[in-house]
Amino acid sequence: MFQLDYKSGVSICDQIVSSVIRLKAMGVLPAGSQLPSVRALALQLSVNPNTIQKAYTILESKGILCSVKGKGSFLSDDVAAEEAVRQKAQENFLQAIRSARELGLTDEELIHLIKGVE
Repeated sequence: MFQLDYKSGVSICDQIVSSVIRLKAMGVLPAGSQLPSVRALALQLSVNPNTIQKAYTILESKGILCSVKGKGSFLSDDVAAEEAVRQKAQENFLQAIRSARELGLTDEELIHLIKGVE
């Protein structure tokens, strides 16, 4: 479910946050889904549990997760969570545009590419 790239230069915590947001946006993790416990995910990904806890805390502060004491962490179904997903998509899109421009693509070429996406 979660894939980490240890060579990407992006912190493991940020990769986990992005993965949850991406999986929610794709519908793989629908609202109300329970995420693995901190310990279980730490074991699965072979990372420090504190890293998982930090990622979950970030997701909770953004309204994407809600924690229920004794039950676990669940994906929120509120508007704030959906807005966070949209915001992350916009950030990723803008970064892709910046990268494309650095590689020499013109605005017209970018527009053509966007219109060609189905």
